[in-house]
Amino acid sequence: MRGQDVSAVIQYALSLKQPWAGLLVHGHKTIEVRRWSTGRRGRILIHAARIPDDRDEAWEYALRWPDVSETVLLNGGLIGAGDLVDCVTYRSRDAFRADEEKHLNKAEWFEPPLLYGFRFDNLSVLPYRRYPGWMRFFSIEERFAGQE
Repeated sequence: MRGQDVSAVIQYALSLKQPWAGLLVHGHKTIEVRRWSTGRRGRILIHAARIPDDRDEAWEYALRWPDVSETVLLNGGLIGAGDLVDCVTYRSRDAFRADEEKHLNKAEWFEPPLLYGFRFDNLSVLPYRRYPGWMRFFSIEERFAGQE
């Protein structure tokens, strides 16, 4: 392809079950809790997993904020993005409880010895795009062509 530069832009995504993914991209949830730590920082695409969370308490949060009603019904694709700015270590139930309004998990959900909270800022909803997910961070390579 003479005269064109074909480059690859690699972005990273994190998959969450619904309604958590929708609550995150709308900014009602700003910390995603995992059993593993990360050193990754920067802009992360948010992926809504194919299979939603089946717990009633999860969906009660979705009812709390009407602005998420359409977003939480999307699954199996990219729905938003946010800046991953920190990874908080929770070493006790009290520490976990202190951030309950940010991660939306009950204190009883804490399991010793540690849980980690991926803290996001600058969250936004993006147009839905079907895309396969993965359990941890996964890369998304987008090819584009530009003029030299």
